[in-house]
Amino acid sequence: MTARAGDALPAGAPVVIHESLQGKCAGFASRFAAFGADVGVSLGVFMLVLAAISFAATVLTGTDIAWRRGDTWVVVAYAVWGFVYFAYSWASSGRTAGMALFGVQVVRDDGTDVSGHRAVVRTLALPLSFLLLGLGFVGILLGDHRRALHDVIAGTAVIYSWDARAARLRFLSRQ
Repeated sequence: MTARAGDALPAGAPVVIHESLQGKCAGFASRFAAFGADVGVSLGVFMLVLAAISFAATVLTGTDIAWRRGDTWVVVAYAVWGFVYFAYSWASSGRTAGMALFGVQVVRDDGTDVSGHRAVVRTLALPLSFLLLGLGFVGILLGDHRRALHDVIAGTAVIYSWDARAARLRFLSRQ
């Protein structure tokens, strides 16, 4: 028996409210725009940190530090920073700054929040989608659930979080 809030029910009848808390699967354009914004944010923060280190070194020691893109440790440091940025953001809130800007969120296959383990696996699998000549992203364009290769490996999906938030509010308003 399905009932709505406010309907008269016989005594002892169970009330079943079926409302999906998961939004619609996010498409390629919004995911690509969010990723582009995230690359810009993470690169900007990384460059600000390098500038702060250079400034501090100049003030404390009087010598300038020259950063070069070809320096191996700079590339490794940026890769580590990128891993931390994406993995921590997905594990803590299910979204990065770019994803929040474009209204998308990473969730598990069943629509629940992403765990730290799945966020780390998704972050480690993300380069595979690029390394396979971009074929890892074909699932976003052609698949029913719009999942990329890294989503399939991690057991995640990307949804429009504004829809999920509206569904939660509708569900809570009926309580």
